[in-house]
Amino acid sequence: MDAIITQLQSLALTSALPYLLKAVGALVLWFLGRTVINGFRRVLNLALQRRQLDATLIRYIESLFSGSLTMLLLLGILGMMGVETTSFAALLAAAGIAIGTAWSGLLSNFAAGVFLLVLRPFRVGDEISAAGVTGVVQEIGLFATTLDTSDNLRISVGNNRLFGDNIINFTHHPHRKLVIKLPLLHGGDVRLQMRALLEMVSTVPGVLQQPAPAIEVAEFTALGPVLGIGVHCKPTQATAVHAAVAGAAADFLVASGYSVPQDTARLLTARAG
Repeated sequence: MDAIITQLQSLALTSALPYLLKAVGALVLWFLGRTVINGFRRVLNLALQRRQLDATLIRYIESLFSGSLTMLLLLGILGMMGVETTSFAALLAAAGIAIGTAWSGLLSNFAAGVFLLVLRPFRVGDEISAAGVTGVVQEIGLFATTLDTSDNLRISVGNNRLFGDNIINFTHHPHRKLVIKLPLLHGGDVRLQMRALLEMVSTVPGVLQQPAPAIEVAEFTALGPVLGIGVHCKPTQATAVHAAVAGAAADFLVASGYSVPQDTARLLTARAG
């Protein structure tokens, strides 16, 4: 009996104790490593905030940084425990390739989201048109961008499709130009009408005086000239100003006694038919 106890004590000292010490060392290394990683993460967060980067981009960089260092820490702990890490690293690489192939579309949206956050073709609150959608940007996510349309619909567009299309940013500049076309009939004093219409348009609420409104003959048709009314306004007021200028143009035609001659009306009806 004493011999068995002696053998067990010898086995514990030669085999179990080294494993116990390695386990304690692994736990200590894990807690120290996580403490250092969290410290670096906080420093990185402060540095990125000083550069005034987007909050979504900051979170993405933090997660990528923390995940990469944590993976290296785990590989180091496994190596210290005597586990062969070469095959483990090869397994991770193979799994990464398999996941990347299966999630190619998702990863492409992820990469496009990063480029959208870095290159900044638009920001939250901008009105854009891209990928067949026009609306106000509500959120630039890692995989999709959310927009609210003018008819109060919320649409999520994949970042890859959005980034691969032409992006029109309506609110990038401090003012936006609107052009409203007004067809006239032959026989009137076009210059006099242009001056009177310019005075009326200049008083429309929301129309900026700098750059000043302008009215030009945009084209000639068989029925008469077509005027182009060009006004500038704030991007957020574009819809309201467009409707107001069009209404002012209609009021001007009514006030000036503008009417469609019967011959012209018949011609228009025949073309419509």
